[in-house]
Formats: sequence, structure tokens, C-alpha cells
Amino acid sequence: MKVSPRAALLSLALIAATATACGGRAAEVRTAPAATSELSVQVTNNLSQAVNVYATPTGGSELFLRQVPANTVERVPVQGVASGTKVTFKAVTVDGSRTYGSRDVSLTGLYVWSVP
Repeated sequence: MKVSPRAALLSLALIAATATACGGRAAEVRTAPAATSELSVQVTNNLSQAVNVYATPTGGSELFLRQVPANTVERVPVQGVASGTKVTFKAVTVDGSRTYGSRDVSLTGLYVWSVP
């Protein structure tokens, strides 16, 4: 059985391509850069039930932030709001029976707020 030079070259090319495709690849794994200035509200919930916390920027729509459990203190990020924006915070008990609001604050970092 005689093999043509063209067939032999084609076979070598396929073997080389397969070896290259199946070889290991270098991957670089990095973590996301640390947030430099996160806007947030520290909510102290002094109630005996959880509250849903909302933020409303001046001229914007109400944003649901998080549910804060009863008798806890939580730092809640406020995303989608630019630093320096005036914001009003609202807490609504999970049963909807009571609503608490903050005054307008110019949010530039961490705002500390207690309910009630």
C-alpha cells in the first residue's frame, strides 16, 4: 500500500491541529476591584417585626433596597444613586401596618437611620 505525500502531509496537519486544540490554555483569574465609595444606609430596626426598606432619590423612582429583620442593625447598599443626591428613606413593616420615613438627606457615604 502506497501513501501519497499529499495524504501524509494532510494527516500530519490534522494531528498537529488536534494536539494544539486539546492542549492546556492559560487563564487569568482576578477579583473585582474594591468599591472605593459605596453609598449606603445603616438601618437600626428597633421593631419586633421585619421592615422593607426603600430609597427615593429626588426626582426619581422609589427603589427597594432590602428587608431588614426585627431588632437588628444592617448596612444596606444604595445602588443606582449618584453621590450627593438627595434621598428619602422609607421603612414599611412586613404586614404593611406601619410606615416610617426619614428626612431628605444628601447621600455621600453612610447615612445612619433608626426605625422608629
